[in-house]
Amino acid sequence: MLGKLYSTDILTLSSTLSNTALDAPDGTARKVSKLCGSWVEIDVAMSGDRVADAALRVQACALGQASAAILQERINGATLGELTAARDALRFMLKEGGDPPKGRFEKLALLSGVREYPARHQSTLLAFDAAVEAVDRALQRECNGS
Repeated sequence: MLGKLYSTDILTLSSTLSNTALDAPDGTARKVSKLCGSWVEIDVAMSGDRVADAALRVQACALGQASAAILQERINGATLGELTAARDALRFMLKEGGDPPKGRFEKLALLSGVREYPARHQSTLLAFDAAVEAVDRALQRECNGS
């Protein structure tokens, strides 16, 4: 059953990840799946209200890695609103059978089959949960003048 979930596209995406860190990030976040132990850490550098650069460190199954790879390839230039909308649409797609995210993160549609495997939802959402938190922290830090 899980064999059809791990398509060539998903496996290819998961192999494109590079684990890196930013020297002086504006925001950082780490999310961990209590269910499976997968984790994602992300650093972001901002230019105004948009992500200028990001670096991820990922230890997750191929689904979590594929989600993180999609984030990694499309995050530069994204706003907090775009990241939040993508995360919420991904969650809705997985948990309630909704439509996949549109626009910048439409490639997340490749993960629509994950909806049939609730135990894999959290790992698939980790990268976007972490990205939203990191960008929010960066923007709050900017507002507080830190």
